[in-house]
Amino acid sequence: MTFNFKTENIKRTAKAHWSGNLKEGKGELTTQSKILDKTNYSFKTRFEGDTTGTNPEELLAAAHAGCFTMAVSLAITEKGLNPDSLDTEATVTMEGFSITSVHLSITGSVSGINADEFEAITKAAEQNCLISKVLNIPISSEAHLIS
Repeated sequence: MTFNFKTENIKRTAKAHWSGNLKEGKGELTTQSKILDKTNYSFKTRFEGDTTGTNPEELLAAAHAGCFTMAVSLAITEKGLNPDSLDTEATVTMEGFSITSVHLSITGSVSGINADEFEAITKAAEQNCLISKVLNIPISSEAHLIS
């Protein structure tokens, strides 16, 4: 995949603040863009899921879904086509204190492409999007093309 715009030396930042012990403590996450601005995260949001807030694994899933979907869009665009819509769900699997895999499920509506071509594009993006490249875990994907 090639880019026709400058991507050199881009830096993105996020900040985490934590108070208290692991189980009863709580934290806040803030991103450079402020889309997350003192967003709650805690043991409960991470391991119990019964409190409003986020967690690192959910954020990883969001980052991977976004990166993968953009990589698929790029590959389709490079074929001279324009995707009508692309929707991806990323599932991060955690076992104990290890992230063991990510599964990406994409559904796309793209005129001028068949299901085999769409799947080939998604398989390349599965391995080559920037988030996939930094993860050292199994990554799988499935593609669904809507006619």
